[in-house]
Amino acid sequence: MAEIGFGVAVKVLELLGSVTYQKLSSAWGVKSDLTKLERTVKAIKAVLLDAEEKQASDHGLSVWLGELKDVLKDAENVLDEFQYIVLQKEVMKRNGSTSKKVSNFFSSSNSLAVRFEMAHKIKDIRKRVDEIAAEKDNFNLAQGLVDRKLNMQERREIHSFVHPRNVIGRDVAKKQILDLLMQQDADRNVNVISIVGIGGMGKTTLAKLAFDDKQVVSHFQLRMWVCVSEDFNVARLTKEILKSAIYRIDENFVVDGLPNSLKELLKDKKILENLGVDEVQFRLRELLKDNKFLLVLDDVWNEDRSKWNQLEELLIGGSNGSKILVTTRNSSVASIMDTTTTYDLKGLLDEDCMSLFVKLAFKVGQENQHPNLLNIGREIVKKCKGVPLAVSTLAGLLHSKVDELQWKSIRDNEIWNLEQKEGDILPALKLSYNQLPFHLKQCFAYCSIFPKDCEFNNCLLIHFWMAHGILQSPANESQELEDVGDLYIKELLSRSFFQDVEQGCTWYYEFKMHDLVHDLALSIAKGECSVVTKKSTLAAEVCHLSFLENGQEVTTQLEKLSKVQTIIFKIEQPVSLLEACIARFKYLRVLDLSKSSFEVLPSSLGSLKHLRFLDLLRNRRIKQLPDSICKLHSLQTLHLAYCSNLERLPKDIRDIISLRHLCVTTKHTCLSEKAVGCFDSLRSLEIGSCENLKCVFEGMEEGGLTNLRRLCFTACPSLTSLSLSIKHLTALESLMIEDCKELSLTDKEENQDLKLSLRWLAIRSLPKLEVLPQWLQASANTLLHLEIKDCCNFTALPEWLPHLKSLQTLRIKDCPIFSSLPEGMQDLTALREIRIRNCEELSLTDKEENQDIKSSLRFLKIVKLPKLEVLPQWLKASANTLEHLKIVRCCNFTALPEWLPHMKSLQTLNIIQCPVFSSLPEGMQDLTALREFHIEDCPKLSRACREEVRHKIAHVPNIDFDEDSGSS
Repeated sequence: MAEIGFGVAVKVLELLGSVTYQKLSSAWGVKSDLTKLERTVKAIKAVLLDAEEKQASDHGLSVWLGELKDVLKDAENVLDEFQYIVLQKEVMKRNGSTSKKVSNFFSSSNSLAVRFEMAHKIKDIRKRVDEIAAEKDNFNLAQGLVDRKLNMQERREIHSFVHPRNVIGRDVAKKQILDLLMQQDADRNVNVISIVGIGGMGKTTLAKLAFDDKQVVSHFQLRMWVCVSEDFNVARLTKEILKSAIYRIDENFVVDGLPNSLKELLKDKKILENLGVDEVQFRLRELLKDNKFLLVLDDVWNEDRSKWNQLEELLIGGSNGSKILVTTRNSSVASIMDTTTTYDLKGLLDEDCMSLFVKLAFKVGQENQHPNLLNIGREIVKKCKGVPLAVSTLAGLLHSKVDELQWKSIRDNEIWNLEQKEGDILPALKLSYNQLPFHLKQCFAYCSIFPKDCEFNNCLLIHFWMAHGILQSPANESQELEDVGDLYIKELLSRSFFQDVEQGCTWYYEFKMHDLVHDLALSIAKGECSVVTKKSTLAAEVCHLSFLENGQEVTTQLEKLSKVQTIIFKIEQPVSLLEACIARFKYLRVLDLSKSSFEVLPSSLGSLKHLRFLDLLRNRRIKQLPDSICKLHSLQTLHLAYCSNLERLPKDIRDIISLRHLCVTTKHTCLSEKAVGCFDSLRSLEIGSCENLKCVFEGMEEGGLTNLRRLCFTACPSLTSLSLSIKHLTALESLMIEDCKELSLTDKEENQDLKLSLRWLAIRSLPKLEVLPQWLQASANTLLHLEIKDCCNFTALPEWLPHLKSLQTLRIKDCPIFSSLPEGMQDLTALREIRIRNCEELSLTDKEENQDIKSSLRFLKIVKLPKLEVLPQWLKASANTLEHLKIVRCCNFTALPEWLPHMKSLQTLNIIQCPVFSSLPEGMQDLTALREFHIEDCPKLSRACREEVRHKIAHVPNIDFDEDSGSS
């Protein structure tokens, strides 16, 4: 992996070029060695990109690159230790140590010993680098090759679901799967249907299309989806099935007849986490009993019939017509699962492949401007052999590129000449990988340390990359490292290296890696990353370990490893293994102990000078952290979420001076300035599930948390106030407050002089919230997104809302007494999206309109507003911008306005389940931009009216009238 060597070289040069090293090199008498080291590493870096291209065909070069990578990592470790000493000195200064104490530490015999040791290490590493570098001339490597550049500002938006419009060529397959799901079988209550096909063919996508289809939603009382992958662990799967069921209970399901244990579980889903295996199985049986269910088991590899029989026995209690839909690459898997029907999924037709390619490679309409590229694209598509993943990967690679030479280089690449097996798409994936810049290659390869079908979230992955120092420095002062990492993820998403995005909130989303893409990452990181099982044989050069099984089986193998930087425990491990890892691996950057059950952490944890990332998520038994954790001066990320028995934070926690991200659950009643308000470097703070917490930032004055950008409070039922503290968080951009029953956000003082920079605010499940706080006005020029959800006493948006001149998104949901929008909505000229749902008292009537103001609104969705009769007049201000209009389940909505045809940009129009909706306006043919027109469950709309409109909008590609709901 030359790209890892290149990445380490970049890191070493960044360290050597920093102000810290420039100052200390002279003071410690190592300037000459560091200058020579910098010069040598620059010379090596200059040839590494060429070495990457040539290493596959030159074994000697590959060996040299491995040795080079090792010595550069050693150099990085030495320089990192140098940095730790600087941080140690800074901590002593901050803690008010006398100048004499600091002087004694850094100038006495103690400091002389440290200086001597560090000088010796630097001289030694400089000599080793020189020796390795001298061999580079043996390989005739070209200098100064330019790395590939990215224009990451042009990436497409990420989407959180599989929309039927985005799937091409699977209409027939979807209909056939739906027919199979709807069939009854008098002989069996539960039937198994298997979708079988090679990797990348779209089995999961097809299953999702069927799973989300409205016929399926209404046909089954319960729907469940579980990703199985290679680990067919019945206990795990049972819990995942039950979890999927209770989180997807919908209105088709009758709750009344359930036993109390299940009713409690539906009311408080957190109970599931603490249930034993027998309790989970009992509740699953009770839930499925006499209910028609659909269970999707995605990506099954298990060929052990006995394991399937164990799971099947828990599922047979469903009512007649229940279905289990399986996706697998292996027909023998389908056979052992007693499949009733096997659906063999074939490749896409050539024309469908080309349609998919055009959709992803070109901007809308751009393909017509480049006929030569289209012809080259057809030749590229033929090489993909009908496999959608291969097509989408190469299309993502070429997205928005119009250089014909680039397209030809993909078409004519020698990788296509390698021998391929039937359905082998790795050449297409490898080709796309080869086109990545080195820093993205490195980030992608590091993802192999996580198991197949792992659900990534963007925040943790970015923090993981940061811990290993593989993110490039920001291009400008307004960017942070976290912003760079987010751009990397979106770039990899756009190239189909990641998929299946699920949007959580503005800053948080989850995604997966296709198992074939994961195979590619594994092949690239071979020897560098290892997923450890009982049968694993660990190579001496491995640097990153993820334990999927009990690690005691490989403890003896750990003794031959010395350069490990990552340890991830994916299941509970004995404390002895943790102690062995801490003792053996002094250069750890990442330690992930999430979901473990340690009662006590070893104090030796504090010896990990290089540690940047420590995850203790869901360690529910731990009561306190060792005080030695405060010695982790380099730590950037600390996750303590859902450590529900954590009684206190260490009193010297402020000594973790590099901390950028903190998530905490604690029994504290007050998180004071000394506990969480003292971190100058902190960028994000999440405080959740703190039942006793009443106040935060007690005693914090101006100057605390000066770099905090994101703040989140969730499930803190005793929290009563935070408005007095918010005024000091002048860098704050995103604020989310959720499920805090006692918090009203009322202002206790005037904050006229505040200069806040909020860009995103979400308020959810605050029953005491009645109005928005006045301090929000301080963000009038910066606030982009506002969300209010499930606030039962929230009455109205304030009159000053139209002063929020930057507001782009407004979302209001489940606020039963919310009754009005303020006058002047048309003054929100930056507003692009409004979503309002389930607000029983809101009518959207307006008293005035201002014809002179032009709005930028593009998206309006209104769901379950029983008082809505007509659309508001202020919407006319968006005549030139509105693209999407959706009105759903508004029982008194009667008609679209006569001025609707003036909406010249309207692309999609959906009216669904509006029982008194009865007419469409004249002039529908004037909606020339319309691409989708959908009417469903509107029984008052006459068939004659439908036919007349259908004729007038014949230019619309997608017209869908639900004919069954219309009267004759």
